[in-house]
This record gives sequence, structure tokens and C-alpha cells, in this order.
Amino acid sequence: MARELRFAIPGDLATLTGGYVYDRRLSEELRRLGWRVDILSLAASFPAPREADLAQAAASLAGLADGSLVLLDGLAFGALPALAEAEVLRLRLVALVHHPLALEPELPPARRAALRESERRALAAARAVIVTSETTAASLIRDYGVARDRLLVARPGTDAAPPARGSAQVGTAPHLLSIGSLVPRKGHDVLIAALTEVADLSWTCAIAGSPARAPETAAALTAAIAKAGLGKRVALLGESVDVARLYDRADLFVLASRHEGFGMVFAEALQRGLPIVGTTAGAIPEVVPPEAGILVPPDDARALAEALRRLLSDPSSRLRLAEGARRAAERLTRWPETGGRVAAFLDAL
Repeated sequence: MARELRFAIPGDLATLTGGYVYDRRLSEELRRLGWRVDILSLAASFPAPREADLAQAAASLAGLADGSLVLLDGLAFGALPALAEAEVLRLRLVALVHHPLALEPELPPARRAALRESERRALAAARAVIVTSETTAASLIRDYGVARDRLLVARPGTDAAPPARGSAQVGTAPHLLSIGSLVPRKGHDVLIAALTEVADLSWTCAIAGSPARAPETAAALTAAIAKAGLGKRVALLGESVDVARLYDRADLFVLASRHEGFGMVFAEALQRGLPIVGTTAGAIPEVVPPEAGILVPPDDARALAEALRRLLSDPSSRLRLAEGARRAAERLTRWPETGGRVAAFLDAL
């Protein structure tokens, strides 16, 4: 008999963020392994649902047969403590936590505290919890009271990809690439401040990511680029771009994140053999080893600028880190391994 899973996901599964890519690829791998995976679509308003959206989520779960195995993306699950508590004895609830909701930057203190308590209650009602990094696992154990024996770390997979050819193929200045939605957590404002400090060097930079998720942040970033006089050197490309082409023409990957539950774009950059400049926030040090990149404290534009100056000024350092990136890529998890780990974990339930 086919193994069956209901996967509850808020918003559009085709959304181009790491969390949604993980959900899509995990669903595909489980199906490849013989699972029947039915997607339960929840409202896009999570983790701040309206009353009607809460009612719709409750109705979706209420319609499931007793004993159904339900995997809920943490973006919704952490905001559904009462529903989780109501269904805990009837359904086998499993949470998929990409990173704790309360770790989004710039949250007001009261909202941060409310999200932490909401997620703590919801996780207490889960049969088990899947996370994407050891860093997130440690956070849930330490701050949310989740027992280690209820946790599975299933790192995102990567796909094989050719090494980047870089700017040399077209004979231009070193080209920097940053990929991430234009939201506060990605730290693009810190990157622009750092690029301003290295404006005396030769370089160009492309930033790919949706401006729609935080329009005020995107507008502020556009204004900062103009104020710094970098309009001809920094391109905001949006998210409807050929990512493979962007990686291919890059010489260096940079992202100034304030937190990452894993950081899938860092793994993709390693797969392309790109030297990396990033931060020590969240799980990034799990992904980027010292031989592949330079990591600096988050929100430290000067340290980020120093790292960029070092690599832009010294091609031999870029080459050394590029070689380290290629070696690190050989150790990355592949998607079939991720799917197999999750399948075995769910089987045990």
C-alpha cells in the first residue's frame, strides 16, 4: 500500500525562495520513493493569518481522516498553536521548520515574544520536527523545549552544476553576485554600505531577488544605491532571471544575511566553485567552510568591505577560495539523500 502524506504549505509552492524550493524538491523526492504526497494549500498570509485564513486551515485539517500523517511547513505551523493542540490526538502532526519565526529581524519586541510563544506551543503538539540544519535543531532544543529524539536534521540538497566561468569570459571587471529576496533578513543594505567603501576598486554587482515581499525595504535599497552613486555598478534584477547564467558570469558570491536557517544559495555558489563572502549568522558556517569563503559578523559593513577588498584586490586569494569551494561542493548533500532521510523518518512514525 502506498505511503501517504499530506503536506500543508502556505502560499504558492512555486515561490522562488529557499524554503519553497526545499518543499518542492522534498515532495518530488518522496514521490520518487513511492509516497503519495497531497499538497494542502493554506493562505499566503501566514505567519500573520487573518481569521478567515485560520478557519480555512482548521477546515483543511478537520477534513482529514483520523491518523493521517501531516507535514506542516513551519511558516504556517508556528502560527497555529490552538489548531495543533486540538488535532494532536487525532492526526500525526510533523513540523518542518526552516528557521524559527521569531528570528526575523526588525520584529517589534512584543511581536517577537508572541511568535516565540506561539511556535513553542505548536511544536509541543508535534509528533516530530524536521529542520534543515544543526543550528536550527540546537535553537529548538535550547529555546523551544523540543526533545532531540523528536528531531531530524535533513539538510537541503544540491544539484550538480558546471563551475562558473566568471567575468574573464567577457573581459570585464570582477563581477559580484548576491541572491536573496529584498527583505531585511538578507542584509542587502549592509552589502550596499560595504560596496560604498570599496568603490575605488573595479567591480560590478548583481542582486537577484523579489522586491515584492518587503516593498519598503526594496525602495530603501534603491535609494541607498542612488545616494552612494552606484547606480551604474549595482543592478537590482528582480527574481525573474536566469539564475544559471548569473552564477556562470560571477567571480564572487556575497550575501550579508542577518540569519539563515541553512542558506541554500551558499550551497549553490559552492557547487559553482565560487569564493564566498558572507556572515556568521545562523547556519551559514555549517555550509561555508573556511577554505571556501570569508565570513564576518552580521551587520558589520566595515568587516564585509574589508573581506571584499581583500578578494577583489588579490586574484590569487579568490583562486584559492574557489578551489576550496569546489572541494566543499563534493561534500554537499544531494536531494535523493535528503528525501531518503525524511522518508525513513516518516516511516518510523
